[in-house]
Amino acid sequence: MNNELDWAHLSFGYMPTDYNVRCWYRNGKWGEIEVSSSDTVNIHMAATALHYGQEIFEGLKAFRGKDGKIRVFRLEENGARLRRSAEGIMMAPVPEELFREMVLKVVKLNERFIPPYGSGASLYIRPLEIGMSAQVGVKPSTEFMFMILVTPVGPYFKEGFKPTNICIMREFDRVAPKGTGQWKVGGNYAASILAGERAHSLGYSAVLYLDPKEKKYLDECGPANFFAIKDGKYITPASESILPSVTNKSLMQLAEDMGIEVERRHITVDELADITEAAACGTAAVASPVGEIDDLDTGKKYIVSKNGEAGPVTTALYNKLRAIQYGEEEDVHGWNTIVE
Repeated sequence: MNNELDWAHLSFGYMPTDYNVRCWYRNGKWGEIEVSSSDTVNIHMAATALHYGQEIFEGLKAFRGKDGKIRVFRLEENGARLRRSAEGIMMAPVPEELFREMVLKVVKLNERFIPPYGSGASLYIRPLEIGMSAQVGVKPSTEFMFMILVTPVGPYFKEGFKPTNICIMREFDRVAPKGTGQWKVGGNYAASILAGERAHSLGYSAVLYLDPKEKKYLDECGPANFFAIKDGKYITPASESILPSVTNKSLMQLAEDMGIEVERRHITVDELADITEAAACGTAAVASPVGEIDDLDTGKKYIVSKNGEAGPVTTALYNKLRAIQYGEEEDVHGWNTIVE
């Protein structure tokens, strides 16, 4: 293990590790897995990834458990979502077994960078696929590179599991109806940078986007899914514009396990007046509690947390998911893959 690192204070950023893994798709088939210690990629200046956004990625984590075992959380779900993204923008889907083999290989190769149990830190795994063919016309690439890098990241809540404030800004859309919102493509994130930075400058942690068609229903929350507790139910937006979050899917299952009714449906802005808890959920934070939602266009303020604390349901779901990831509680749904 890399004992020089201050695990608990690592940022969510890139730190060089020993190896990454790569695989080329050429002549209609995937090649052999390559191990590299270089953190650069040699890419043609006319590659489709650079000109037409043929680029997709994923995010998942590996954890060192209470029992010393290394667990990768929901590897299969991330692989399936990567394949859906590939099909959505006409890239070569990475076969399930190849994805699995490369994830486990890169984690094992960089085992010394997996933070110790109890530090709150984890190993972030970033698979990405890019179009490599050199062409100036707008058409799909015929060659692709799939690679996976890893980097240790510190605990998301360094100051404790506390709510933050978010805002609604109708002048921005993250994606278009029937667009690329349901796939994890880099362009969706590029489209959110301006709105996100504007929100941060105003003191908010994220933008709660509304549906791009009617500006009536809740959509995504920054780069994460949104959920709320209303009348004792777990409610989360249903929309073709939303990336199906693996974390949200997991929390919905855990909520049902706890006897909480789950509704995935359209949620109007007006309903925010009646929610008792809310959070943004994703790989980085699991669940980031919301204290207040400010509608900057109408001036309305929706106070979610009146005492500055995360709600009981959000806290219970967060703790439960973390306990499964770290091997503290039984993994009854088989979400973890043990790295041998």
